[in-house]
Amino acid sequence: MIQLSVLDLVPVREGGTVGEALAEAAALAQVAEAQGYNRFWVAEHHAMEGVAGAATSVVLGHIGAATSTIRIGAGGIMLPNHNPFVIAEQFGTLDALFPGRIDLGLGRAPGADARFGQALRKDLGRAAEHFPQDVMELRALLSGDPALPIRATPGYGAPVEMWVLGSSLFGASLAAALGLPYAFASHFAPDYLDQALALYRQRFVPSASLERPYVMAAMTVIAADDDEEAALLGTSMDQSFVALRSGNPGKLKPPVAGYRQTLPPGQLAMLEHMRQASAVGGPEKVRSDIAQFIERTRADEIIVSGATFDPAMRRRSLELTAKALA
Repeated sequence: MIQLSVLDLVPVREGGTVGEALAEAAALAQVAEAQGYNRFWVAEHHAMEGVAGAATSVVLGHIGAATSTIRIGAGGIMLPNHNPFVIAEQFGTLDALFPGRIDLGLGRAPGADARFGQALRKDLGRAAEHFPQDVMELRALLSGDPALPIRATPGYGAPVEMWVLGSSLFGASLAAALGLPYAFASHFAPDYLDQALALYRQRFVPSASLERPYVMAAMTVIAADDDEEAALLGTSMDQSFVALRSGNPGKLKPPVAGYRQTLPPGQLAMLEHMRQASAVGGPEKVRSDIAQFIERTRADEIIVSGATFDPAMRRRSLELTAKALA
């Protein structure tokens, strides 16, 4: 069985609160751990009322305290928003609290619109240009490079597993050059999936932390007892994607029967395009769709995303997915 992991945005649903979303994230991580998932990652997004994972390292402390064995991490930290030294301290602290369980996925996008850069008092475009240097600085801080003029404490020498995240060829090239594992965001940006994975594998340079290329690819996965139920549950995510691409993100909405049939051609085409990295259905369909995606990507690991309005259905989806692929 291929390694399965979970990506959670800590969604806030309509009528719900941030506190409820955080409690549900911990409950979901406990189910993932019980079902044998390898990792539970939280993504950094900002200024979105429907996403409660902005303070990612704090959320991971909450998740870590609710679990005992599953790896936990950021999928990812958007490094241009931060100072590498501070991230080393944060994830060094997490490693001290939850030894041997911490992942640090690093992305180059801001995770928000231009107003966020103004709120941070940073030029995020310029900061993104320094992403490769910042990744190398952070790796030196965590690896315990004795040449450093100052040590992050906690952080110095912490065995945090670093990843490069991406949805283009840039991240693939960087991960290959640095000899780091690579995670591709195919669940919402599948366009460069095949090219990026090929480039990463071709150019990979072994490092002290990784001898050979290691790929994790993301899928939207919603499993239910049958295809019809899963399709209905999946309309909450459909509404979220449409709202995000329309510039009007909000809280997670209840499912709507026949939702796709109400959409104009452009929005329907967008959802269909992203469906190439999804598995929404009963156990047999989920098994088949994931198997086809693995055959296409030759991924070493699959990380499943996808929220449901009823959190219990998301937990059920993780259970059914694990059993379908067992």
